[in-house]
Amino acid sequence: MKAMIFAAGLGTRMKPLTDSIPKALVEVDGSPLLELVIRRLKLFGIKEIIVNVHYLADQIEAFLQRNDNFGISITISDERELLLDTGGGLQKAGWFFSDGQPFLICNTDILSNIDIEALAAFHHSTSAIATLAVQQRKSSRYLLFDQKRILSGWLNTTKGEVRLCRTSEKDLKMHAFSAFQIVNPAIFRYFPKDKVVFSIIDTYLQAAQHELIVGFEHNDDLWIDVGTREKIAEAATIVKSIPLG
Repeated sequence: MKAMIFAAGLGTRMKPLTDSIPKALVEVDGSPLLELVIRRLKLFGIKEIIVNVHYLADQIEAFLQRNDNFGISITISDERELLLDTGGGLQKAGWFFSDGQPFLICNTDILSNIDIEALAAFHHSTSAIATLAVQQRKSSRYLLFDQKRILSGWLNTTKGEVRLCRTSEKDLKMHAFSAFQIVNPAIFRYFPKDKVVFSIIDTYLQAAQHELIVGFEHNDDLWIDVGTREKIAEAATIVKSIPLG
């Protein structure tokens, strides 16, 4: 299975750490975030990865070169000229997944001991075009699922915004998105033809009107979004409990 790591973020919530280094190279317990994620993917046998870059991209490329791509095949998707958001970033890297096989997407600033093999197995056991890892945890934004864990909408509690894609569904359950997802290349047919910058969530909500998109609950797993400086110390404790190979 191939994978994409989103690593193009500006890291504004981590300033001043990210004034001189990209967020992907911020260290947790002595190792850059990008290295931790790559090592985790390698543990599950993933040997082909594409990484998108934007802010201070040269540093990320140099880091990978110094480490000989950690012994696997790593390709760069260059977004130096324009940051494309998650959907646009995946669209630009779509050529990498031309083999027709499901692939993994994850973020460089998300650390978890989620069982990627179990996530992939669950995806293959369904007819879903995408499987989204979710947890029952507090968040400001939630994915909404019906009783069969089929994606039915999205909720932003801060703005009071609700977007439903399966309007006939009732008693929807709120789950926080973990940013790990297994996706079939067929998802690309739902990408907008008139946009280059857009969120992958927008695509999922569009596709869910026609296709099956399901949630994979992993409530017992460790999970942290290392999006701020304050989270680095907590993440260092969590990393010690995450097998990295």
